[in-house]
Amino acid sequence: MLLKNVCFYNELFEKEVADIQIDGGKISAVGVIAGPGRDMGEFTALPGFVDIHIHGCAGADASDGTAESLEKMSKHLAKCGVTSFCPTTMTLPLERLEQIAENIASFKSAWAKIAGINFEGPFIAKSKKGAQNEAYIAPADCESARRLYDAGAGLMKLITIAPEAFDSGEFIKTVSKYCTVAIGHSAASGSECKAAIDAGVTHATHLFNAMTPMTHREPGIAGTALDCESVTCELICDLHHVCPAVLRNAFKILGEDRACVISDSMRAAGLGTGEFELGGQRVFVKEGDCVARLENGTIAASVTNMFEEFKNLLQIGISFKTALKACTINPARVIGEDKNIGSIAPGKAADIVFVDKELNIREVYIDGKRA
Repeated sequence: MLLKNVCFYNELFEKEVADIQIDGGKISAVGVIAGPGRDMGEFTALPGFVDIHIHGCAGADASDGTAESLEKMSKHLAKCGVTSFCPTTMTLPLERLEQIAENIASFKSAWAKIAGINFEGPFIAKSKKGAQNEAYIAPADCESARRLYDAGAGLMKLITIAPEAFDSGEFIKTVSKYCTVAIGHSAASGSECKAAIDAGVTHATHLFNAMTPMTHREPGIAGTALDCESVTCELICDLHHVCPAVLRNAFKILGEDRACVISDSMRAAGLGTGEFELGGQRVFVKEGDCVARLENGTIAASVTNMFEEFKNLLQIGISFKTALKACTINPARVIGEDKNIGSIAPGKAADIVFVDKELNIREVYIDGKRA
């Protein structure tokens, strides 16, 4: 397939116009290419978005452990410009997590692709559990992590831990060799966070949420993660989990390469108001509320999608290039998939989102096929 006169953001995330040849699901050439093709001059091409932290949407949840739920998620995400995602588990018993991982590893879809598995629990701190189920929180060990990795046939790409909740040094050093280890749902001090980073933690789970904050005398996890250039940081950009002023400050520090937009959405995303389930707990989306909450009012998860978050960032003053990289190549790099997805370049998957001048999604291609 040949797409002609494509206005797109290239591997350097600079705008250019060229023809794009697609063969076997990959971009085979970019430039002036002879031959007939479809003129795409009325649209702008963006790389497919990559959501590395999503629990559910469209009435489905990754922790349902069924192909049907993954298919619902995959289809809904494709409509939202997300072409790759990491189904993210809640805090559940290890055996249940293994079953979920096996289900994810065996799933294939014509819609958004599974790029990995994200285990957000159960190795977290009870004091920072948020909407996670305290009954299943457990200390981490290398054997448990390896069981999850093997159950998912090597798809485990991201795992969150509270390093202060157990003797985490050896765990981080071992597991970080085959999976990105993130700090989150943690009450660690700044010094404990720095020790975890020195041991091999390279990522922060939904920065500012469910972690120790930064103050003028104690950096906490938030300040320490921002200060360490080796650490990438997730941000939920629904403008409710993190306010616009704090988002602007975070992006100023993180720059173009360290921020990762995530949805952290649950099954209510795309459905509107109502009562829903998350990790075995009841959550509610009320009229006029843009997040899901537990009965006690605690924010449980977002009900947004990455493309809406992308537009939110533009609205609050984040540059187009910075916002786009945070939705595409940066999360792809976190899970080690940046050679395959995350930008429009020869040799990469033909995952392309075409938008009009008002940034409405008009067409989505996944592995060169129109979704």
